[in-house]
Amino acid sequence: MTEQDILKALSNVQEPDLGKDLVTLNMVRDLKIDGNNVSFTIVLTTPACPMKDHMKNASENAIKILVNKEAKVTVNFTSQTTTLRADRSGALPGVRNIIAVVSGKGGVGKSTVSANLALALAQGGARVGLMDADIYGPSVPIMFGVRGERPMMKDMGGKGVIVPLERFGMKLMSIGLLVDEKNAVVWRGPMASSAIRQFVTDVDWGELDYLVVDMPPGTGDIHLTLMQTVPVTGVVVVTTPQDVALADAKKGIAMFGQAQMNVPIIGLVENMSYFTPAELPNNKYYIFGKEGGKRLAEEYDLPFLGQIPLVQSIREGGDQGVPILMTSEELTKQAFYDFAGNVARSVSMRNARMRGEEIAEVVE
Repeated sequence: MTEQDILKALSNVQEPDLGKDLVTLNMVRDLKIDGNNVSFTIVLTTPACPMKDHMKNASENAIKILVNKEAKVTVNFTSQTTTLRADRSGALPGVRNIIAVVSGKGGVGKSTVSANLALALAQGGARVGLMDADIYGPSVPIMFGVRGERPMMKDMGGKGVIVPLERFGMKLMSIGLLVDEKNAVVWRGPMASSAIRQFVTDVDWGELDYLVVDMPPGTGDIHLTLMQTVPVTGVVVVTTPQDVALADAKKGIAMFGQAQMNVPIIGLVENMSYFTPAELPNNKYYIFGKEGGKRLAEEYDLPFLGQIPLVQSIREGGDQGVPILMTSEELTKQAFYDFAGNVARSVSMRNARMRGEEIAEVVE
């Protein structure tokens, strides 16, 4: 077996999302051949890639069928998260991708989706931060069990910056960590926008593969401020299946699809899709309607990222400060893992197919 033989065989293995083979995409590294033993590393576009096993099996089969049926193949994985931020000298220089999670209305579980999306990406091996940009209704301190904790300050180049809290292997920042939760944040739009800018410029986020931003519900000042302050990779729209929520989700889609907002929509996720009682895990009760989010995604030609069930343990986990992904509730965890995998894939595909100068920004 020669290196040329192996690479020729691997040129038949497609990267499912990018539509090209591993060799053309320069994803094969550290190829070693010792007798019948072959080892190499596949460089993934994200550590949270859900297609690892597919590529591993396809690579092994290609070598055994096309080169040597006695070959013992070892496939290793590493990752280099893709980004369109060629010049990262501006805001959040160490952050490769910024994902804003939005909803047209409150009460659809946007914060729950944001928290578990960030956690799922982190558990996949990515470096992740979660910014709670919901100034008037911050949920992150409760959902991660850090109520009452305060972030530290440190000096960075003569400037005082905030050090995010760390929980479950990811970084957290929220206005709820800076003000007493018994006090209402009564701010006009400019003050709220100023706080969001500070979360970007005065917080030491460090090197991250993904910064997930839990946005306020609706469309307004804070959304515009974030888009004007940092290049957002794309937005995830959260809805529930009933018509009233879908009507508001359309407004969110319209906001980011309008001419002045050059922000791609990564896709739409449907939360509270169906109710599954703990004692009847195979039953689905469509309390709020069936597949409204899926139909909305089809109507706007958007990727449909998944369905999250309505189960008691999600609510309990959020209230107790232990998100569902840190529990043993496998059915719901799998729904979030599938959703997060689809988000990571959509981001990788967007980064591969868009030119750098099309990076998201608000056009005044």
